[in-house]
Amino acid sequence: MEPVQTVTIEVPFTIRKRGGRKQVITPDGGSAWVYPRARIDSTMIKAIARGFRWRKLLETGVYGTIDEIAKAEKINPSYVSRVLRLTLLAPTIVEAILDGRQPAEMTLAALMEPFPVGWREQKRIFLST
Repeated sequence: MEPVQTVTIEVPFTIRKRGGRKQVITPDGGSAWVYPRARIDSTMIKAIARGFRWRKLLETGVYGTIDEIAKAEKINPSYVSRVLRLTLLAPTIVEAILDGRQPAEMTLAALMEPFPVGWREQKRIFLST
């Protein structure tokens, strides 16, 4: 029988907490995650869908103002305005949300805050992680 040999291997890595999960960062700065799981946020998706529905109702003349939509939906006109603003999001951001690929920091509350209308600036703010 041959003697047992011990081999020690050192692997440098860093663990970072991202969105409540631990993530291993390799020495070259890359992530050890190959395919992150989709995090479908149904609340965000519903708000975006609602915004596009309301925009269509405004564009087709079903409602003439935000106040009319608010009255019909029995909600605050301010909320209607903020949800309608979601229709100005860059298509790549909307696609990331629908696919569940949005960054952990991207929440509906964050999207409801004022954001620039320029798509390049939006991508820099929302998708730069």
